[in-house]
Amino acid sequence: MTATALRAPGGNERRLATPLDVERLRADFPILHNVRIDGKPLVFLDNAASAQMPQPVIDRLVRYRTWEHANIHRGVHYLSETATAAYEHARSIARGFLNAGEDREVIFTSNCTDGINLVAHGYGRKFIGAGDEIIITHLEHHANIVPWQMLCEEKGARLRIVPVTDAGELVIDEYERLFNPQTKFVAITHVSNALGTINPVKAMIATAHGHGVPVLIDGAQAAPHLKLDVRDLDCDFYAITGHKIFGPTGIGVLYGKAKLLESMHPFKGGGDMILSVTFEKTTYNHIPHKFEAGTPPIAEAIGLGAAMEYMTGIGHDGIGAHEHALLEYATELLGAIRGVRLIGTAKEKASVLSFYVGDVHPHDVGTILNQEGVAVRTGHHCAQPLMQRFGVPATARASFAFYNTFGEVDALAAAVRKVQKMFA
Repeated sequence: MTATALRAPGGNERRLATPLDVERLRADFPILHNVRIDGKPLVFLDNAASAQMPQPVIDRLVRYRTWEHANIHRGVHYLSETATAAYEHARSIARGFLNAGEDREVIFTSNCTDGINLVAHGYGRKFIGAGDEIIITHLEHHANIVPWQMLCEEKGARLRIVPVTDAGELVIDEYERLFNPQTKFVAITHVSNALGTINPVKAMIATAHGHGVPVLIDGAQAAPHLKLDVRDLDCDFYAITGHKIFGPTGIGVLYGKAKLLESMHPFKGGGDMILSVTFEKTTYNHIPHKFEAGTPPIAEAIGLGAAMEYMTGIGHDGIGAHEHALLEYATELLGAIRGVRLIGTAKEKASVLSFYVGDVHPHDVGTILNQEGVAVRTGHHCAQPLMQRFGVPATARASFAFYNTFGEVDALAAAVRKVQKMFA
């Protein structure tokens, strides 16, 4: 455990203990100490978009590419068997990371969006029809809006939306009132990518199940910050993506209860998702292979397994404590800057801070911050309905990971003060 001295905006110094040896962890991330922006050290605060990869993950990818590369499941030669074993071992790692009951409940996808689409097509097109209703929330990423809109347009179904308060919290009473005999599915985010709000998904799942309605959780933003337990949540589906948990892009995981997966149509057709094919009839493979058509992203899955092991080795309790301290400190510093408006002030938040600086467009904010070496995300964050709810076209968003430091929060605040002075 390390202690860091913090100076509050009023000038009073306090000390904050954090359970992580952050400098040791930062040494695992080459990009953090090798990249400079206009001569300034990189302050990477865009982790909610894509987190950086540590050296153990990079090394595992290089090892596969160098010594193990072959196609899987089809060959009897050494390399194919080696690659197959590594790929399926990654599935077992993912099962443990999510605390799923069986490996066959873990489907490799290309990302979280792909997982949500798999459910919308495989489950929704089979079980949702004209007049049925699907509940989503005002906090959703477009990836958990558009697939359900497409399904509703095709089937004649209807979306129902859970509203959000000025603090960025769901109105749970309204959620409960949305259920009726036509409600057939619930799809909700665990953590808002735009605001960082942590939703009470366990209670929301229990409410849905009380009405006999299955639930999909978009866990893309929860997986980097929270210890996941799909069996404790009792969700029916849970989707995550690799590049937000310090792994490669192009790989994700969809968890689904085996009984539901077995009842669903495949999303994609092709090789490896079949047991037999004739021109008259195809017999589909067993889960999870039923949903993994064609040659999968083998290296990426293996890299994802390495990233999950890396996170588990650090420990989610330590990660959560450190990131919460960063969020509190950043909220305090930015909230004290004249003209800064914080968007989303929920009581339960992951380490995401969306803000507006006076009348300065967030894209201009991001450009000036970049000149100071500070990388943040600007835009609508693929959450346009939520931006409309708060009356802004976009926000600047700083998102923290366990490798970020309090000094980097200071750098963020200093850069924002520069924006404020330039446009005063």
